[in-house]
Amino acid sequence: MTSSAAPLLTDLLRAVSRSFYLTMRVLPGKIRPQFGLAYLLARATDTIADTEIVPVAQRLEALRDLRERILGNRACPLDFSELARSQGAQRKMLQHCEAAVHDIELSKITEPAHSSNGSNAERLLLERIEEVLGVVSSFGADDQQRIRDVLTIITSGQELDLQRFGEAGGEHILALESDAELDDYTYRVAGCVGEFWTKMCRANVFPSARLDDAALLRDGVRFGKGLQLVNILRDLPRDLRQGRCYLPTERLARVRLTPGDLLDPTKAAQLRPVYDELLDTAEAHLAAGWGYTNSLPRSAARVRLACAWPVLIGVKTLTRLRRENPLEVARRVKVSRAEVRQIMSATLLRYPFAKSWAGLFERARMEREALRR
Repeated sequence: MTSSAAPLLTDLLRAVSRSFYLTMRVLPGKIRPQFGLAYLLARATDTIADTEIVPVAQRLEALRDLRERILGNRACPLDFSELARSQGAQRKMLQHCEAAVHDIELSKITEPAHSSNGSNAERLLLERIEEVLGVVSSFGADDQQRIRDVLTIITSGQELDLQRFGEAGGEHILALESDAELDDYTYRVAGCVGEFWTKMCRANVFPSARLDDAALLRDGVRFGKGLQLVNILRDLPRDLRQGRCYLPTERLARVRLTPGDLLDPTKAAQLRPVYDELLDTAEAHLAAGWGYTNSLPRSAARVRLACAWPVLIGVKTLTRLRRENPLEVARRVKVSRAEVRQIMSATLLRYPFAKSWAGLFERARMEREALRR
């Protein structure tokens, strides 16, 4: 990696994702740049897909152009200046709409990435996309291919999402139909990242370790799916008000609900059986993610820590979701920074003690069981 690329994978990465940047800092230096670059490219495609002020057809074209540049099939430089300018305009539109419709503070229901600082960072990312793309060639051929493979799958999921929900909005809610569609979506946007993570670490960090590669890849996919499902369940009220429902209609029909019914917070009790089933599915995926973490060589401490943190934060988030109204838009469940630091400290302190470390996930699950009693 060239010295000119370093600021992209530090300053810019920190600006667009404070939480992932923490994970990045603990990773071994031999894979940190590859993961940082892949994240920046995925964040750029996600920003394009989420710029709702721009027509769907234009976003789809931009996504395809970016994918072709990532794959090396397009030589013409990209110009996303119009999309970059739209970040600030979309932010202002969101502020006015949210204040008028919900009459609550925007900060209570939006992601940190949608803050003014986040919008500026995303605008800068789009403006510097050619510099980011230029870093791809600094890696070996195999790592380049892994990056291209995962971005191909991620962008396919984003395109499918735009095609599926392109006409959604306000009172016109569109929904996934089946568990198969939900499983496919969570694979395309996150499960494939588990595969990418596994292959990159296997090749660069512990290539000679004796591991069950098939099981590792399978659990890596479940790990990613679990994290995405946590996001879906946490963001349900906000997604609904954008016209998107990721809870399959087949499940909702079992409790005599339609996607439109979920705009009413008083329907929470009726939704609860379906919602709790999906919480259980997410937790089972995270349990597979914890198994994945502990199947890695103990010598790969940095990689294991980078895996453990999102698993344990995810379990804590699920515990919170079990006791909140899943349809209440004004209250967005989030693990505080202080709690994240506590989790990080606990993993660091317990790592030298295998049995104590292995019990971290079970202790997190016991919080859930305490709620049920």
